[in-house]
Amino acid sequence: MNNETFELENMHQQMETLKKKLEQQEIVNDRFIRHSMEKTAGMINRTYYWLIILCILVIPYSYWAFIKLWGFSFIYWIATCIMMLVCGGATFYNKRNVSDSNLMTNNLVDVRRKMARAKKFDSDWLLIGIPMVLLWLGWFVYELYKQDHDLLNNPGLWGGCIGAIIGTIGGVCTHLKTQRQYQDIIDQIEDLTTEN
Repeated sequence: MNNETFELENMHQQMETLKKKLEQQEIVNDRFIRHSMEKTAGMINRTYYWLIILCILVIPYSYWAFIKLWGFSFIYWIATCIMMLVCGGATFYNKRNVSDSNLMTNNLVDVRRKMARAKKFDSDWLLIGIPMVLLWLGWFVYELYKQDHDLLNNPGLWGGCIGAIIGTIGGVCTHLKTQRQYQDIIDQIEDLTTEN
């Protein structure tokens, strides 16, 4: 009987030691995943930061290019400025979901909700952004046509087409990368919460 008690006590101590090791492992795993999520959120934040700066820089550049260089209408430049401000404002609006300094120390359910909201907004923005850019490009072609009815021989048209292709490729790559980063954070949170 005494031997059984000793073995039972020994097994109990081993179970407690194992339990403590597992708890420590969960804490390390939790910290590692939170650090990874914070790093990914930081990359999204930096992308948004540069997109906002780009929107601001386009305003004076477009004045020089459209008004001074090509002689487009002043209203076209104003529309371009408004479009850049709307794009920059939408980016800033969505950036606030990711830029919380305590984001990764907050409740993971709240963080997941913010990330899902930001991912959805980023995706839904295409429903506004794409038609807006298509209208702007159409107006661009019209401004060129007003100056020279022979569009096919107009270097501005070909420069605009090359710029539109480069912009489209860059925009699609940035959008897909950001969507993947949001999904990575959401997946990591789901992995962490299902373990607990």
